[in-house]
Amino acid sequence: MRAADGALSAPVGEHVLALVEFVPGRPLDGADPVDQQWWGDRLGAAHRGLAGFRHAGLAEWHPLRPDAPYLSVAGWLRPALTGAVTALTKLQITDRLTVGPLHGDPRPAAFRLDHGTGRIGLVSWGRAGFGPLMYDVASAVRHAGGPERARELLAAYEAAGPVPVAEIEGSLDTLLRFRWALEADAYARALVTGDPAAADRCRAGLDEARAALLD
Repeated sequence: MRAADGALSAPVGEHVLALVEFVPGRPLDGADPVDQQWWGDRLGAAHRGLAGFRHAGLAEWHPLRPDAPYLSVAGWLRPALTGAVTALTKLQITDRLTVGPLHGDPRPAAFRLDHGTGRIGLVSWGRAGFGPLMYDVASAVRHAGGPERARELLAAYEAAGPVPVAEIEGSLDTLLRFRWALEADAYARALVTGDPAAADRCRAGLDEARAALLD
């Protein structure tokens, strides 16, 4: 929505403020097979539509540092994250991954289905970045409960065609592992430097990440 002077954004200190009208409709249900098809199809459409787009404001997608001091909060963390980074590095050396703008966290609630028009909007771009498109796919699969529960999502994304099927099959496990590593990193950092009131939630998140990474 435009500001009083007609601009689409307004400077606020070192930042830029924009007001976006929320997309009408309901969030998708990640457990529903039909909603999963829409989920995968619309994520694929977003990746296709943004192909070739580059902007200096898009952060690089790989903030993980296995030498971060806060990872000492649990003995398993640093080796697990180092392993995830190493596996991703090897994958990128042996395979050329399709890259482009990333949503960053394409969970079901970020997709809004408007029954009145049949259109599906994709909101919550606060974690947008630039990197392998399969990172977004891995994030969606994580929210769906894993590859076995994300079959309709993956089939619809494959049909949308932004990434070759061979790349999806060859990289999903590694990117899913890396997605869990990023989640573990965030919980560890929050546990050490964040709000003490959220400590129990962070420990529970770390336990879930540990189960996924060390399985």
